[in-house]
Amino acid sequence: MPHDTPLIATIVAGLGLAFIFGALANRFRIPPLVGYLVAGVLVGPNTPGFVADAGLANELAEIGVILLMFGVGLHFSLKDLLSVRAIAVPGAIVQIGFATALGAGLAWMLGWSMGAGLVFGLALSVASTVVLLRALQERRLIETERGRIAVGWLIVEDLAMVLALVLLPALAGVLGGQPQVDDHASLLSLPASYGIWGVVGLTLAKVAAFVIVMLVVGRRVIPWILHYVAHTGSRELFRLAVLAIALGVAFGAAKLFGVSLALGAFFAGMIMSESELSHRAAEESLPLRDAFSVLFFVSVGMLFDPFSLMSNGWPILATLAIIVIGKSLAAFVIVIAFRYPLGTALMISASLAQIGEFSFILAELGVGLKLLPQQGRDLILAGAILSILVNPLMFLALDWMKPWLDARAAKAAPPEEAKPVGPATQPGQVASVAAAAKENGPPPRTTLSGHTILIGYGRVGSLVGAALKQASLPFLVIEDADKTLARLRDDGVEIVSGNAASA
Repeated sequence: MPHDTPLIATIVAGLGLAFIFGALANRFRIPPLVGYLVAGVLVGPNTPGFVADAGLANELAEIGVILLMFGVGLHFSLKDLLSVRAIAVPGAIVQIGFATALGAGLAWMLGWSMGAGLVFGLALSVASTVVLLRALQERRLIETERGRIAVGWLIVEDLAMVLALVLLPALAGVLGGQPQVDDHASLLSLPASYGIWGVVGLTLAKVAAFVIVMLVVGRRVIPWILHYVAHTGSRELFRLAVLAIALGVAFGAAKLFGVSLALGAFFAGMIMSESELSHRAAEESLPLRDAFSVLFFVSVGMLFDPFSLMSNGWPILATLAIIVIGKSLAAFVIVIAFRYPLGTALMISASLAQIGEFSFILAELGVGLKLLPQQGRDLILAGAILSILVNPLMFLALDWMKPWLDARAAKAAPPEEAKPVGPATQPGQVASVAAAAKENGPPPRTTLSGHTILIGYGRVGSLVGAALKQASLPFLVIEDADKTLARLRDDGVEIVSGNAASA
């Protein structure tokens, strides 16, 4: 049997070194992903010693992205996604525009063309799926309102980048580049000869077609497959079905509809979330998801050239400033403008202050179209690595600020004696108001007795609450949506801020 096994060598070297350096990072209280990036640098082509297969590493990393977005979709519903569209759509568009303008400004200072500035700015505007989702999952924020906003924002960014990827080849000649000719192109690049508006129209039509297929066909077929396999009693077949659906839908979405792999996997998970077997599906995909997401960071580290830091000092710092400060500032202002709390604005700003996989794809496409110089790709790679390293520090700063943010939120709440509980209490009961619950501490004490606890105050919860009010029966609400909490507080309803699903 031949021993030329680049796939096995890449997996062994990647996971082995990631484990060693991840454990060392954890030992010194540094986020493990720093160790994963270091492992990638060591097995990459820019350092001496063993060099892993970069192409294989990138494909393995894509599996990690697919499984990660699939897992997020399992905890989402179409209603959750639509509930944040009012801020996610305009917020993502404005933030992309602002970051692109900053990137184009830096490109102009470096003497690049307008086309190079456009590609460079777009690459700096889109956050990494893996980094953002890992940060939210580590803090159990995925199912909170701020987590839903961040994921919705990410989905809009993904859609915008899909549009950019099909527009750039069509615009390459106008922007001073060289149109790409590829006889083996996928459906993603077919509309390049249709003109700008043809490209936009066909791309949006394909995305809409994918969504319709998933909502009409996927809603019936995917739950049926899961139920059929579950009734066989075979755990092995169930796990295989989950992985086949996640990877198959993602691949089909990319090849047939020109949608990103990540977006296809997200919709597969979201459709599967409507089945009562969704929690079991999440458990079965978790181990593989974590292993392959580690390989994503290893593959990013492989692209990094440490020596580029010396030759591109100030441009790298300027690139990092755009990613970490410019994007964060834009997101912060947008969220505050929509009247969300300071803590929500800071969390979303921190989660978007990095770049990743779509940035690399845009950089490679820009270089292939002769739009982006090699220096631009180096700056994007360096900015991605450094922003991924800095991002955990921003979340640590948020954790450090949390007591101050909680105190500020408590001060903003009306004083206890001025806030009656109102119709939710028993007649004659002493009025009281709920204190804010600490995320990692016990819930506040309540003055109620013999009361009903409502977990969540959505459509069903609000109907139950209205019935309890009408009957003058006491109740307490556990909810995590900031605006809902504010409305309940104004109505005098006793509340606990939290998410029972993340307990």
